[in-house]
Order: sequence, then structure tokens, then C-alpha cells
Amino acid sequence: VQLQASGGGLVQAGGSLRLSCVDSGRTFSDNGMAWSRQAPGKEREFVASIGRSGRDRYYADSVKGRFTVSRDNAKNTMYLQMNALKSEDTAVYYCGAKNGHGSYLSLDSFNPWGQGTLVTVSS
Repeated sequence: VQLQASGGGLVQAGGSLRLSCVDSGRTFSDNGMAWSRQAPGKEREFVASIGRSGRDRYYADSVKGRFTVSRDNAKNTMYLQMNALKSEDTAVYYCGAKNGHGSYLSLDSFNPWGQGTLVTVSS
């Protein structure tokens, strides 16, 4: 598993962005995947996760109804569509692959994590 997130940038509050996470390894469809984020001066937090087939999806309460996680196993890519962005969504966003049988809602269940992409929401 080799993960690279992209798609971050500067956007005004209320705007949208779509992040992508490409897995250059050969086992993408075998793994659940997740997004996390870390804002300046804060701990990393769970954002969203998705099962291997894409059917099961989980969200943090803070993004529910605004963010949508999806995946395209044929392209070894996971996405995070972010709508109605708020200044508090400003953070570096990371993607990770599930490792083992832990909860889809726990950051500890995902390892490794790739390089992040910065999202800045201006108010």
C-alpha cells in the first residue's frame, strides 16, 4: 500500500472541493479506507471511512451531511467530496488503509497513512 492524497487548496466558506487518494500498490480493493485530518495545533481526527466494496460508509458527526466518501476500485482511488465547507474544516487531510479487524470509526484501525493534502477554507 502506497497512498498519496491530492486535491487540496484554498476555497471560500460554503464552497466545495474533492480530494483524491491513489493507492499505487496492488491491494487497494482488499482494504477498507479512511480519511482523517489534522488542524493546526490540534490532534488528528477521524473524518470518514469506507468498506472494501464501497457499500459501507462512516462519517464523523462534524462532517455528516456535507462530506461524501467514495471509491473506484478499478482506479485504485478513494475520494472525499466536501461541500458546504466551513473555516473549521481547514486542516491537512490524510488517507489511510485499514489494517486488521478494528472499528471503521477508529484511527487506530488504519495504517499506513499517506502524505496529506492541505485544505484551507477562508471565511
